Amino acid sequence: MKRALESLNLNIVEMVDENATLDGGDVLFTGREFFVGLSRRTNQRGAEILADTFKDYAVSTVPVHDSLHLKSFCSMAGPNLIAIGSSEAAQKALKTMQQMSDHRYDKLTVPDDAAANCIYLNIPSKGHVLLHRAPEEYPESAKVFEKLKDHMLIPIAATELAKVDGSLTCCSVLINKASE
Repeated sequence: MKRALESLNLNIVEMVDENATLDGGDVLFTGREFFVGLSRRTNQRGAEILADTFKDYAVSTVPVHDSLHLKSFCSMAGPNLIAIGSSEAAQKALKTMQQMSDHRYDKLTVPDDAAANCIYLNIPSKGHVLLHRAPEEYPESAKVFEKLKDHMLIPIAATELAKVDGSLTCCSVLINKASE
């Protein structure tokens, strides 16, 4: 991964503190700020290093209980739009994020926590694109996504990936860089 990012001439920051842990599944960037889930895979020191690296953005920590990661039950579903699961743990985390932020985000609540893990893309030729879990996996959550009339919706089946604690955002690295 490091070589691939270097080939794109991106600035790479390595965490050298052996006590710091920071898993991508615990990092939610809204475009305005970062929310970092404190979980089994991410600790306070990892969040501090992220804050030191991205000084222009607020970084707030969110305790994660009963889930692997923060993005196990939430992600960005559009500009200013947080997709959030319906579980008590997900709703508690959302409340914490709302209290920590100066900004008010819209929310899209889906019945299934795992379905809240989606990938939003703003593609110039396509507009708002949202990759989300397939209706055959989470039919009630898919109905909620279908209400997003201004999004191109692309359902993705990820049942096999979920068997190893994977989700849609685990399989993606989004890079906002103009092609040369």
